[in-house]
Amino acid sequence: MSRTTHTTQVATVGIRVTDQRKAVEFHVGELGFEVRRDAPFGGGRWIGVAPPGATTTVALVPDGAPVGIRLTAQDVDAAHADLHARGVDADAEAVRTGPAVPPMFAVRDPDGNDLVLIESS
Repeated sequence: MSRTTHTTQVATVGIRVTDQRKAVEFHVGELGFEVRRDAPFGGGRWIGVAPPGATTTVALVPDGAPVGIRLTAQDVDAAHADLHARGVDADAEAVRTGPAVPPMFAVRDPDGNDLVLIESS
């Protein structure tokens, strides 16, 4: 059965790191990635790195913060409503924390893995 999707791309894969500074040094210095984002986020830093020209980034997530895959959707509210209507295990509503952070919500697959849908600009 074919279904439409509101998801537009795999944007970020989060990996847990014990030291963000050392992780950046490794990914940039050893792997040749570039820093795409380094911004305050939730009391810490959101650091995204990627190979030059790549569209998918790797988030260097500090210990204790949730890791996972972040997907984008042009309209998070429409994606949220559609997934809820299908019975998908999703957050009660999209989170909106401020103008610098796009709206987002998490869904869980049958194995309990979190996927976060983030509104693309």
